[in-house]
Amino acid sequence: MNELFRPGAGFLFMKVGTHAQESLADIVARKRKEIEKVGHTLWGYGGNTCHPTTMVQPFARNYAERSEPIHLVMEEMESKHFAEPMCAAELSVDGLKWDLIPNEIEVRGSRHALVIRDLQLADFSLPLNQTFVPVGPSRGRLGSRYVMGRVDKACLEFSAAPELTNEDPAKLTRPINLVAELVEPYAVFLRNFRQ
Repeated sequence: MNELFRPGAGFLFMKVGTHAQESLADIVARKRKEIEKVGHTLWGYGGNTCHPTTMVQPFARNYAERSEPIHLVMEEMESKHFAEPMCAAELSVDGLKWDLIPNEIEVRGSRHALVIRDLQLADFSLPLNQTFVPVGPSRGRLGSRYVMGRVDKACLEFSAAPELTNEDPAKLTRPINLVAELVEPYAVFLRNFRQ
């Protein structure tokens, strides 16, 4: 993960756990099989913190234009997400034109999804006080001040050095348990359910 820990590197941070009544271990196993079959998969999520068209896509395209990879780094957390485990039937890059999701991919209980490949287990600490929000209304905000409370995902960029702060040291780093690479179109909208 050396490419992640360099100034200017961009990544998405997300807290993950049980989702749509499925354990994280089961989700990871299923997603790896989907990647083997299709070459990529969809990692579902909700909320507007990382909105597909206003946040994730422009953020990721900025790095793609420089031929730089962008990663999804995930912190495992306790979760009780009880949404119905219904599989989305359609996806859209722009919210206007809709396509069927390949039958080999299941994305459950979500309004949006990240497009990923190369999903790997990880074990490292992410220094959030060495990151900042590079896009959207919170642009420039220190990562450790942004990812708190109900904020469980963020587009972030590494800075050259950690910011000195009086914050609780326990809030300055996050354990990362999973890493994947984002691939074009990076984030999509989801709708309808398969029969």
